[in-house]
Amino acid sequence: METLLEQPEQLLGALRHKLGSQAVLIGPEVPARNCNDRSGSMPERPIAVVRPLDAAAVAEAIAACRKARLPFVPQGGLTGLCRGAAPEPGWVAISLERMVGIEEIDRASGTMTVKAGTPLETIQKAADEAGFLFPLDLGSRGSCAIGGNLSTNAGGNRVIRYGMTRELVLGLEVVLPDGSIITNLNKLVKNNAGYDLKHLFIGSEGTLGIITRVVLRLFPKPRSTMSALCALKHYSAVIALLDAARSGLGPLLSAFEVMWPDYWEVITTRAGVRTPVGAGHGLYVLVEAQGTDESLDAPRFQSWLEDLMERGLLEDAAVAQSLAQTQQFWAVRDICAEFSQVLGPRIPYDIGLAVTRMDEFVTRCKAALTAGIRGCESVYYGHIGDGNLHLVAWVTGLTLERQPKPEMDAIVYGLVREMGGSVSAEHGIGTLKKQWLGHARNEAEIALMRTLKAALDPNHLLNPGKVI
Repeated sequence: METLLEQPEQLLGALRHKLGSQAVLIGPEVPARNCNDRSGSMPERPIAVVRPLDAAAVAEAIAACRKARLPFVPQGGLTGLCRGAAPEPGWVAISLERMVGIEEIDRASGTMTVKAGTPLETIQKAADEAGFLFPLDLGSRGSCAIGGNLSTNAGGNRVIRYGMTRELVLGLEVVLPDGSIITNLNKLVKNNAGYDLKHLFIGSEGTLGIITRVVLRLFPKPRSTMSALCALKHYSAVIALLDAARSGLGPLLSAFEVMWPDYWEVITTRAGVRTPVGAGHGLYVLVEAQGTDESLDAPRFQSWLEDLMERGLLEDAAVAQSLAQTQQFWAVRDICAEFSQVLGPRIPYDIGLAVTRMDEFVTRCKAALTAGIRGCESVYYGHIGDGNLHLVAWVTGLTLERQPKPEMDAIVYGLVREMGGSVSAEHGIGTLKKQWLGHARNEAEIALMRTLKAALDPNHLLNPGKVI
């Protein structure tokens, strides 16, 4: 008689025979990369990793897991920060790492159809080579997968102009928890034929279905890019600059990144970043605009900045004179991706707040962390124009495991709740923020989420315990 332990092994062995030896890795064959995301939490080795090539193979993997009553978790580039794609002991990981490739670029409809495991940077480059822009952009662009971007409804640097990932998707192919394949690779911007089901899966963190193919919206490729690093005296000037950028630059405005003085101090003194604007200012803003005619756009951008300087809104500003300088300006903002090397073990936060209250939050949060946790430091930066603030907090000399994360969480998320914000602006909930979900969603909303989960996954095998 089979034991309960032997049955999963036999089912996984049969799945390997069906899909191929490279498609199913069992036990000690499981690579370390599939044991965790980038949350820094304790890695857990799944009992197997299935690496399908298409939706049919994903359905086969789900069927095997259902027969053995094995929980399973979808994985993409594993760049998440909340354990949304991390396995637990006894689980199977369904990794889309081999499900890569661009199937079609439709110039007439302005769309690109891709497999869900395709890295974001690959998509960006393919769009660029075809004369288009795919505007989603994240620091992890080289390793994150588009399916994971959809599952967390990623934001990134240009939300102020193009919106979240949700706004960049027209159609999906999804495998449901029962193995059913839903294929709706829609290319129509206008399609109100019943429920728009793709929105069930975008942002659901792999708890309602496994996205396998995507139809993405493409945009005209910018022919001009202008950027400036600006120094301002106080946050009210930042709000005034944002208003001036929206009214003066209009649809050209593509990014508005704000950095507080503590961030500036870290990148210049600890990370050794050379900046075209000196220290000693109240706040720093990176403004980017993209247009279609450099002969018109660049003078307009220059004139707009000069007017702001004459009005006294800016204390200092540096304007990029080339694409290379624009990239250097962005390096000032993107250096935060290297904070683990610069600062050592630290706890990152990703929150949403009303733009008008962000500086108040920074002041109160920094003071509360300093007063409440001995030796705690913190730095603040964010997209601001779309209401997204990032911060990292740490106690120097402590390992990641010894960082007082529960105390930090209570301070940060308690203040978020008090100020009517969101505990997650773009990184998701996973398991690490699950206990704080009620700080941003009410009981009725969470109950409806549970109803949807129970309807699609009554056996609770697809990424159980995540989000809700």
